Amino acid sequence: MAPYRRPLACVLIALAVVLVATVLAAFRWGGPDGGLVVLDQVGRHFVALGWLSLAALCGAVLLGVRRPMTRVTVGVPVLALGAPVMCIVSLLAMLDGGQERAESLPAPGRDDRRLVVETGSAMIDPLWFVYVHQGTWPRERRWAVGYFNGDATDNELREAVWTGPDRIRLTTSGGVLHEVTVAPGGRPDRTVSAGW
Repeated sequence: MAPYRRPLACVLIALAVVLVATVLAAFRWGGPDGGLVVLDQVGRHFVALGWLSLAALCGAVLLGVRRPMTRVTVGVPVLALGAPVMCIVSLLAMLDGGQERAESLPAPGRDDRRLVVETGSAMIDPLWFVYVHQGTWPRERRWAVGYFNGDATDNELREAVWTGPDRIRLTTSGGVLHEVTVAPGGRPDRTVSAGW
């Protein structure tokens, strides 16, 4: 066996562990309720990170195991379990549709707070997600302000604006106004939901 194969296999295993730990950290410390924005962005790529982890594990088996029969004994279960799981996860992620940033409005008189509106879809229904981002990168945090499901046109988000450095007004297509107050740390006093 070539002398570089075992150390390279160890590097591939370490890479797989780091990728999985990164995804777990993103789901633990990212998200809409005070989570770190940078980890939320990493968490959105969990499918790609999962496929890379599986490829790294398969490469480690091919490089690190000497005997062909042992290679098959270890490699087939890894691939037989990992590939179907990742295919299902990939399919579910495609059906989810994801979210895209539509607007980012700085708070008046503050450079450390932004109102972010993201759009998405649930099959055919348009969705809007409204967040407050507080702080600067890499410690910028994200707080959920509102969720709007356009299944009924009256629930569509028509406008999301700052009315002050700590006040947000959300308006639906049906004309319903929602006022939300943001605490000094960035947390809104409530999360608005329309059509959910």
